[in-house]
Amino acid sequence: MSILTERPEVAPDTEAIVTSRPPSRRFRSVRRAGVSGVVAKYTILGLGAFLVLVPLYSILAVSLQPRGIPVAGLSWPADPQWSNYVDAWNTGAFNVLLSNSVMIALPVVVIAVFLSVLSGYAFATMKFRGKEFIFAALLIGLILPFEGIIVPLYYTLRALNLTNTMWGVALPEIGLYVSFGTFWMRVAFSQTPPSLVEAAQIDGARPWQVLWKVLFPISWPSVMTIVILFFIWSWNEFLIALVILQDPASKTAPAGLGAFVGKYVSDVPLLAAAAVIVAVPVVVTYVLLQGHVIRGMTQGAVKE
Repeated sequence: MSILTERPEVAPDTEAIVTSRPPSRRFRSVRRAGVSGVVAKYTILGLGAFLVLVPLYSILAVSLQPRGIPVAGLSWPADPQWSNYVDAWNTGAFNVLLSNSVMIALPVVVIAVFLSVLSGYAFATMKFRGKEFIFAALLIGLILPFEGIIVPLYYTLRALNLTNTMWGVALPEIGLYVSFGTFWMRVAFSQTPPSLVEAAQIDGARPWQVLWKVLFPISWPSVMTIVILFFIWSWNEFLIALVILQDPASKTAPAGLGAFVGKYVSDVPLLAAAAVIVAVPVVVTYVLLQGHVIRGMTQGAVKE
């Protein structure tokens, strides 16, 4: 009976080999799945990069084609005409247009970010009557079609003598962007561990000190994100500048580009060169500061 029921002894080396085979097969299957996931990820990223880079390449290639010759295809020209950029710069007076855009974008970014930080801090940390109603009313700016109020806005600004002025464009943009900025900063401040705020209050910090010495440094990536977004939005704003700025000398780069297209609609290389000139500041700004955008969007991933 003992012979029949007793488990035969297995050599230690043999037992290790037998028990190690199933995990080895599992490891190989997991490794294959990991490799497949990496391949799929880079395939999707490569496809996305291709879809983004092809339009950029096409407009750059067209801008270097010889003028006066019909553009056929998107091949790189054998003799790139870099003088097209000089002609577009001088013909369209883009030095003035770009300066106007900068003079509008800078105050818009500074004021809109400052107001967004203050309002986001209030809605995230303070308790007051009508808080939820006021926040909901403020968020109407996120869904309000701006085209529907551009006509009464024009008459209002004309009555205030703000047409053809920098503030006639900057003030509506500030009001338009603060809604999103408040929502963004409220989320950023709400994700801060409450113990930090409580510790600062125990140490005697006032609300203003809590904001600028505790919450603001922690939320710096989120602040930089709306700085970049507000600059890009202000730079690309076309409708407000088109309606409010009637004087050609006060137009912004996008509005000036629209007028430029109307004059030289048949000169495709010149139009492409002008479009590249207008787009370069935005592209350079985003490329240099994209790390802040990524950190701002991932802020709050680590919880207390």
